Amino acid sequence: MEFLAYFLCFCAAFFILRLKWKTRSTQKLPPGPKPLPVIGNLLDLGDKPHKSLAAMAKVYGPIMSLKLGRVTAVVVSSSAMAKEVLQTNEHSLCDRAIPDSLTAYDHNEVGFPWISVSPLWRKYRKICNSTLFARKILDANENLRRKKVEELVEIVRKSALKGEAVDIGRLLFTTTLNLLSNTIFSVDLAYPKSELARQFKKCVQGMMELAGKSNLSDYFPMLRKLDIQGMRKRMEIHMGSFFKILDSMVELRRKEQELDPDSVPNNDMLHYLLKNEGSDAKIDHNQMIHLLIVLFVAGADTSSVSLQWAMAELLRNPEKLAKAQVEIRQVLRKNKPMEEADISRLPYLQAVVKEALRLHPVGPLLLPRKAKQEVEIAGFTVPKDAQVMINAWAIGRDPMSWENPESFEPERFLGSEIDIKGRSFELIPFGGGRRICPGLSLAMRMMPLMLGSLISFFDWKVENGLEINMDDRFSVAVEMAHPLIAIPSLVV
Repeated sequence: MEFLAYFLCFCAAFFILRLKWKTRSTQKLPPGPKPLPVIGNLLDLGDKPHKSLAAMAKVYGPIMSLKLGRVTAVVVSSSAMAKEVLQTNEHSLCDRAIPDSLTAYDHNEVGFPWISVSPLWRKYRKICNSTLFARKILDANENLRRKKVEELVEIVRKSALKGEAVDIGRLLFTTTLNLLSNTIFSVDLAYPKSELARQFKKCVQGMMELAGKSNLSDYFPMLRKLDIQGMRKRMEIHMGSFFKILDSMVELRRKEQELDPDSVPNNDMLHYLLKNEGSDAKIDHNQMIHLLIVLFVAGADTSSVSLQWAMAELLRNPEKLAKAQVEIRQVLRKNKPMEEADISRLPYLQAVVKEALRLHPVGPLLLPRKAKQEVEIAGFTVPKDAQVMINAWAIGRDPMSWENPESFEPERFLGSEIDIKGRSFELIPFGGGRRICPGLSLAMRMMPLMLGSLISFFDWKVENGLEINMDDRFSVAVEMAHPLIAIPSLVV
């Protein structure tokens, strides 16, 4: 009887393995480069995966597969394939592939961008779409953003009077962080001499760097417990510091609100978060802190990096810069500060922002997704649990969609119906589908306002006539590898 039991178990195991092998053998994976033993195609990614994958797509097509350690990855590199992922098969491909470093503090379980579509995710989305980024709320705190832009202009004005060069990236980061912190907390966090600002900046940049680094634990799941590269441990340090800063600010506001409700700001995001604690959009304190972390980390670096790329392209193309300046100065009165209401009357400025986002999407691979179930795309199989990457960088430079794709030509968007709201799959810097970046509406107010103000009040030239180095450095937010230094001068 014992032998018979073992024999039956052996037969059952053999049958299951044979069935699995047969199922896998009938799968038709997209074409791709031949993987090496154990490590697969990891070496093919290089230090700039968005460019390496774009080059591979020219060989293997707009949908291809790679083996990254133990992970099967499917990469799409055309607008048609992006539509298949973001729209046609979105239900099956809406989960996220979560980096191991972001499991620190259980951020993978409560962090808005990473959790599965669930009641908590819908609650976050409701808060963002109807409260934090609602048009009426953005309109109500417009004065906060206007004040920060005025301070930006004044800083540049002082440099212009002295003939000093400006580190544009650093200045834009400081201003963007203050724009966000005023929108959320009604306070500045990037005051140069503030210790709090220094800690905040260190936390933001440290988390962005760690989240974007290659980690063996992401490609070999059996190594996750070991954290061989120590990335989860370092993320815990940054996130822990972030928690202390944000927690203290939220608790301080809560106490002030209890003691004297009339003395606290009533039009920033934190006000609405605390106000909603008893509503259907209620989230607990821990979830609130995780949401604020996402808002700062996703917003502070990405917007400033996008603006730096836009300024770099304008400085490289003086005729485009002059055209944008003429438009602004004709629409606005001389020396009149630009306001958000003016953006709709400045189509060329809007086109400049779109063109910069086309050529330099800050998240070139967006946030990778994970297949909840097996899906067929273009006759190929995307296996269950496969990581799905959308190469927005390659899509923005696809010659099938764009004429002269490598050239900076804002004119291509004048009179064009292509938008950046996820409906035009040729241009998806903010993603698409129901997981599109919720901060899009705020970003599209901030970026034209800041860029337009910088080029309206000042003329710009590169220091000592040097050429602008357009090399990039890959991370969650792909930024310029070298600081953008330029000299402003007052417009006469």
